[in-house]
Amino acid sequence: MPGARLTHQDRQEIAEGLREGLTFAEIAKRLDRPASTITREVARNGGATGYRPNSAQLATTRRARRRPVHRLTTPPATTPAPGQDLVREFEERFTDQLVRNGVPRMMARVLTCLHTTDSGSLTSADLVRRLQVSPASISAAVKFLEEQELITRDRDGNARRDRYFIGDDVWYRAMLASAQVNRELGDTAKEGAQLFGPDSPAGQRLRDVSVFLERVHDNLVLAAEEWRAVRAASQPATEP
Repeated sequence: MPGARLTHQDRQEIAEGLREGLTFAEIAKRLDRPASTITREVARNGGATGYRPNSAQLATTRRARRRPVHRLTTPPATTPAPGQDLVREFEERFTDQLVRNGVPRMMARVLTCLHTTDSGSLTSADLVRRLQVSPASISAAVKFLEEQELITRDRDGNARRDRYFIGDDVWYRAMLASAQVNRELGDTAKEGAQLFGPDSPAGQRLRDVSVFLERVHDNLVLAAEEWRAVRAASQPATEP
């Protein structure tokens, strides 16, 4: 079963699993398939939000009709690199966690790719190949991530290609941005408390929101600054 082609029934079960909010690894376990099979199937057929089993089945049938048949040669057997399935499962879980924290799925997939490369950087072509999506999808994702200051862009030497990087302090900046959002919402709640009056139920409720979010802001900033100081202290000293 793990080595056989996906059937129409398999694809219907994949769609059902996506509707239930299951991860690719959970769907793969349900179907007794490698997680990488489910990942490729969903990625090439609309992604997690656009996957349709009937359309996926039709597309597979069309691809099979177009694919040339080489009857005289037998392709060499390939074996996945040791631990590759574990890596893919981790990437899926990491992506799902980012999505649960409010990062759109495509942007989360790009962040996962950048976090799990040794170099910490990839070109647009690299991302298209790894994620099996269109260049337009990658372009929209990296634009969003740049605006959020989660990645940076630089030229790839003489190749004249853009290369995207995960900054060393990406989560520090992300936490500060989150703290600022909380502070702004808290300030607005404080204005509402003054508008409705401190003795009114609405005014008291909004005042509680304001005090809470102000405390959250202060704690986030404090935690971010403490982390930055600890990280700086752990870096090797540079010679003058």
